[in-house]
Amino acid sequence: MFGNEKIRVLAVDDDFEQLMLLQRTLPAHGFEVRVHSSSLGVSNLVRTMQPDLVLLDVNIPALSGDKVLALARNQAPSTTRFVLYSSSDESSLRALALASGADGYISKSVQGEALARKLLSIHKKSRLLAGGTR
Repeated sequence: MFGNEKIRVLAVDDDFEQLMLLQRTLPAHGFEVRVHSSSLGVSNLVRTMQPDLVLLDVNIPALSGDKVLALARNQAPSTTRFVLYSSSDESSLRALALASGADGYISKSVQGEALARKLLSIHKKSRLLAGGTR
């Protein structure tokens, strides 16, 4: 991590089990996790919480993850990174991430330490960009 600073993650998923798994596993790897089970209200949460990373389920009722991303990015600090999270096949997920302007994508099959490493990698890359060209 960067000093003693925990990386703040907002996880948005309609699957309660998935949210509980994220809440149990990510803090052990230095993340501060807040969960939200609906696509509604994400923009407000992003504005008030100012997370470093937003992990967005793609297939969520009411408003899909890529649509939530478009709305929430307008409320987020420029340093917040949006990551699409789905059980969809990787090529579809990659294409959706590119089309929606996501900062990354992660398959739901990635769990525990591997998920923490991927999130940390996306966060580090954004910190480097913020220090350089941004």
